[in-house]
Amino acid sequence: MSEGAGLRVRETDADIVIIGGGASGLSLAHALATSEGAGSCSYGSGKLSVALVEAPEGPLRPAERTWCFWEEAAGEFDDAVTASWGRLRVHGPDGHVSGGGLGRLRYKMIRSAGFEQLVHARLADLEHVRLLRATAHEVRATADAAEVRCTTADGRAAHVRGRIVYDSRPLPSLPPARTTLLQHFRGWFVRTRRPAFDPEVADLMDFRVPQPPHGLAFGYVLPLGPRDALVEYTRFSRAPLSRESYDRALRHYTTDVLRLGALEIRDAEQGVIPMTDARFPRHAGAGVFRIGAAGGATRPATGYTFSASRRQTGGIAAALRAGRSGAVPAPWSRRAMAMDAVMLRALDTGRVDGPRFFSTLFRRTPPEQLLRFLDGRTGLFEDLRIGFAVPMWPMLRTALELPFLPRRPAGASRTAIAQAPVTGASPP
Repeated sequence: MSEGAGLRVRETDADIVIIGGGASGLSLAHALATSEGAGSCSYGSGKLSVALVEAPEGPLRPAERTWCFWEEAAGEFDDAVTASWGRLRVHGPDGHVSGGGLGRLRYKMIRSAGFEQLVHARLADLEHVRLLRATAHEVRATADAAEVRCTTADGRAAHVRGRIVYDSRPLPSLPPARTTLLQHFRGWFVRTRRPAFDPEVADLMDFRVPQPPHGLAFGYVLPLGPRDALVEYTRFSRAPLSRESYDRALRHYTTDVLRLGALEIRDAEQGVIPMTDARFPRHAGAGVFRIGAAGGATRPATGYTFSASRRQTGGIAAALRAGRSGAVPAPWSRRAMAMDAVMLRALDTGRVDGPRFFSTLFRRTPPEQLLRFLDGRTGLFEDLRIGFAVPMWPMLRTALELPFLPRRPAGASRTAIAQAPVTGASPP
């Protein structure tokens, strides 16, 4: 993979241009450029030439982030996995613990820096892949290509043209929606003085924290060893908190709920994820497509994005290998999106009690089946069985009213918050 300060503009600089070096951009580059993803396409033969545009080091480059997902045992990116777990737990507000083993699945954590390092290493010796360290500002469609206009770290203009452009940058505003909640959180990477964690068990939701008047709150614990873990405080609500409020909640959770005793805060991360039933258009113009969160890969009910981004980008690569259009496939089924829209509305209106809803769902559904459901990999019969585990009448009332609700634009402040990327932060 060649790297340079700029790319000389030719009639076509690459078959494919990818904007953004996050989970979706790197997944697509990997799928297109490696032996599994390279091949013939509708406008040529041989290996696709790929130009990957990544932001240079500086304030516009996202800080390190954490992505979690689940899959069967071994995976193609296991070399970048920080930790994985074979059991999940959910703590109800009354202290009742549900969950269990994941069968063939593993719940995995990847840090963005490790994922980037792994993908870059795999692409390093491929001549048909080029890396441009620059900030993309504009994408313009031309007669036979799309042109990405960028600025390099030293302030020079750089243009790169591609027959197809895949853009993973956050949208400037959220599309209109009937419901928009925010999943916002802050987490500490902690080390305790004594062993305090089971490295094989992750606490997915711990509702033994004070609940807000609107939405819900929970703790989230991912052990990295007997004395090390990522401990997060998360809320689903309409607006984020101040850093001080998150830290107070985390101190309460680690001290009064988990009773970890003396600990060292080694690092921290903070972020906001939109949970919305908005429709994300994946086609952005002639030869220009959106991928990842900008292309609707975030599951509205959970905020998980990594697996859907990989599924979406794998579909793009498979279509191009088969000589078909490079259009971006829908990351979630219509049935999954409809169910999520009902759940979001029921939570936002307060018709269902969030902690009780999720605790009951995990209590009545085996963890492996529930994870497959959250990943959109269950059939209609399984979805109906899971549906009977939740409050029927509030959900039915919400489902009946949804078709009559207008989709409204998100407010300016909410849009800015919802599109904020997950960021790293210094420990308090």
